[in-house]
Formats: sequence, structure tokens, C-alpha cells
Amino acid sequence: MAMLEQIGLRALRRMDPETAHGLALKALQAGLGSRSGPVTNPRLKTTIAGLELPNPVGLAAGFDKNATALHPLSRTGFGFLEVGAITPRPQPGNPKPRLFRLTEDQAAINRFGFNNDGMDAALERLKNRPAGVIGLNLGANKDSADRAGDFATVLRHCGAHLDFATVNVSSPNTEKLRDLQGKDALSALLAGVVAANDANTPIFLKIAPDLTADEIADVAEVANTSGIAGIIATNTTLSRDGLKNAHKGEMGGLSGQPLFEKSTRVLAQLSALTTLPIIGVGGVGSAEQAYQKIRAGASAVQLYTALVYGGVSLATEIAQGLDKLLERDGFANVADAVGTGRADWS
Repeated sequence: MAMLEQIGLRALRRMDPETAHGLALKALQAGLGSRSGPVTNPRLKTTIAGLELPNPVGLAAGFDKNATALHPLSRTGFGFLEVGAITPRPQPGNPKPRLFRLTEDQAAINRFGFNNDGMDAALERLKNRPAGVIGLNLGANKDSADRAGDFATVLRHCGAHLDFATVNVSSPNTEKLRDLQGKDALSALLAGVVAANDANTPIFLKIAPDLTADEIADVAEVANTSGIAGIIATNTTLSRDGLKNAHKGEMGGLSGQPLFEKSTRVLAQLSALTTLPIIGVGGVGSAEQAYQKIRAGASAVQLYTALVYGGVSLATEIAQGLDKLLERDGFANVADAVGTGRADWS
């Protein structure tokens, strides 16, 4: 990590977390981030749902909620980006404070509640998007009379400017949103989204890590027959097991290192139940953790919370480290390693 980035991270960690997040985005917009572009070579290149990635390390939704830093982020080491979540209408989200650092746990708790500028603002920014693989996390307005319909509305509005879209029914911060993960509700929701997919955009489904084995099996069954392109496993957790920080009792979704094992087990279970590609998310903060997700069944990974502690340059470090691990173990490319360690997580 560059000295300037280290200094910047130390300064940001002394601020309120949400203020620090906003300043980090402004710093990127001002050109203070990496300009080297995505790390790539033949071993790291991979294809997922028809999308050609320079490397399998992506930025998870939530960091750039409103697609305001697409150009600087495209010049970092990430192989792909996901922005959002975006809802049809702008909404302020939940009252502040709603983001908490758990430094001892290398984690965060948020209860943002889909705060965003709405799909019209997002569309104008996506029209001027840079090259590279960029996806949008689709959300539903808190006060919507038809939350399932909201996902289709955002996709229809923005789909022509996306490389993929994610149906986010797994945020714990919008009341009863996770109810849409039930088998019947999920089938109906995905049918509506697929029908609205005028641009033929690959659609992913993002699920929670708190599902039972039976619920995971139901998700896999629905996903396999719905016409979607893949699954993102997982969103944040409501669990608080083993936390040390004083903020551990705050309401909201927990992300970061404590989520790694839980999310990877869900990923491995899903991988055994579907041939759809899976993007592994949750607790990825090192090349070794990215490699474990891939060997558990992920075709690619995403990170967000680890950037709070490691900076945006972490994407480059993880991609370069992953390349060395693949080479060490004799894999010619990322795809060859997918699922080779699934049994370790059974």
C-alpha cells in the first residue's frame, strides 16, 4: 500500500464512518486513487455468465451506491464493478448514525436502508460510463406497494447501459424484504424481472447468509429454472457471533471478516446444487480468502468492507496474490480452480 493511501486511511478512520465513506468517494473523483487499471494476465482472465473479466476480483455493491465514481474505480485493480442499490424513486434511507466500524473485528455494521438518488439519476451517470464490466444492484423502495415490481422497473429503465444486474432481496435493512427469498415469492419476482429484461442483461440473484439448508435448496431450485444467469452469495448477516467491538449490538447487517466462514459455507452448499456461476462475497480481505471462495465454488469474488481497512489498492494486491496461488497449485486459469476445494466446506 502506498504511503499516501496509508495516511489517508488513518485520517478517515478518525472520522464518522459515513462521512469518511463520502470523502473516500470524493478522493477517488479527484484522481487520488490508482490509475494502473485492472490487473490481468491469461491465468486471471475468466468468463462468467458470458462476461469476460480481466480478473475475478470485483467491487461489491454499496461502495458506490449512486454510480458517482465509475471512471476512477474503473482505473483501479478491480476486474468488474457493481454499483447501487438503486430504487425507482430516490429515498433517504434510515436515520443516522447507520454505519459502524468494528475495528477489532475487521468488520462493519450498516443499516442504510437503500439510501440512493433513484434510477433517473443513476441512468444519467450510466449513460457516460467507462469501458469494463459494470453491474447494477436493483432495489425496492421502502414504501412501495409492489416491491417485486420495483426490481423490474429499475432493470427496464437502466438495463441498456449495464453488463449485468443483481436482484437484491437479501438486505436486512428494509423491513420484510428478505421475505421475497421464499420459494413462491422468489419465483414470481424473478419471472417479473426476466420478463422486463428487454436488453437481455445477465441477471444475478443476491441471497442472504442466514438461510437454512432447506431454504438454500429452495433458492437453488428456483434459480435453476428461472432464467437468471447466476447467484451472488452472500449479503450481510444478522448474526453477531464472536464479536468484540462495542458496536456489536447495533441493528443492521454485519459484513467483513466475521462473515467469511458463514458466507463461504453457503456458497459451497449452493455450488453443489446448481451449475449456475456464483460470485462469492463476504469477508474477502486477502488473496488467500479469495482463493478459498473460488475453490469452494465461486467463479469470481467481490469485496467492500475490507477496503475500509486496506484501501482501494487492496484489489490489486488480491488479484496479484491470487495469480501466484493459482500458479503455485498448477492451475492454468481461474476456471480450473472453481469448486476444487468444495469438500473442505461441507
